[in-house]
Amino acid sequence: MSQSVLVIAPHPDDEVLGCGGTIARHADLGDAVHVLIMTRGDPDLYPDDDQAALDRDIRAAHSALGVTSTTHLDFPAPRLDSLPGYQLANAIGEAIARLRPTILYLPHRGDIHTDHQRVYLAGLVAARPINHCPVRQVLCYETLSETEWAAPEGDQVFRPTVFADITPYLETKLKAMACYRDEVKPFPHPRSLPALQALAQLRGATVGVAAAEAFALVRQIV
Repeated sequence: MSQSVLVIAPHPDDEVLGCGGTIARHADLGDAVHVLIMTRGDPDLYPDDDQAALDRDIRAAHSALGVTSTTHLDFPAPRLDSLPGYQLANAIGEAIARLRPTILYLPHRGDIHTDHQRVYLAGLVAARPINHCPVRQVLCYETLSETEWAAPEGDQVFRPTVFADITPYLETKLKAMACYRDEVKPFPHPRSLPALQALAQLRGATVGVAAAEAFALVRQIV
């Protein structure tokens, strides 16, 4: 039975880095996958950004993955810590009310980027299991160049508990990431295609498959 899935990305490309293979897997299974990108680059910090080119990259990446719909909000990156949390939670809540997802993917709370932390908290607020919220499962993904650089202590550490076999979809994930032309870096940068492949192989080897994406389960209602 098909499901509605919502992936929250603090910035464009986080959705591919964290769960691009899983998005492609959901789409292949007939699920409707929706992506909510929370921010655009603050023009004071990124005056030379070509928004039209970025929009084309997003469309190309999401087309490769089979994304059903993309919503791009205008909160300023990297300044989400300057905004009241309720504004972020309300925006995510509106998407949940409109798209009625049963599965929600969020960035990990321990990510070194404050934008990721704020989106995580806002997502938990928006997905509270009250008022007929449709979300039955909340999962956190890991984002190369953010998750692995967090302090190795306490609840900042990413501890995966759910693994998605993306063996048939790894090449699709890499193809989608390559669409983000300004974000892909040469190896050994963590946003390089070889680094993404290596992480997928490592996560896969953990559970006996060729490639996987790993998630930390926050809540599951069965």
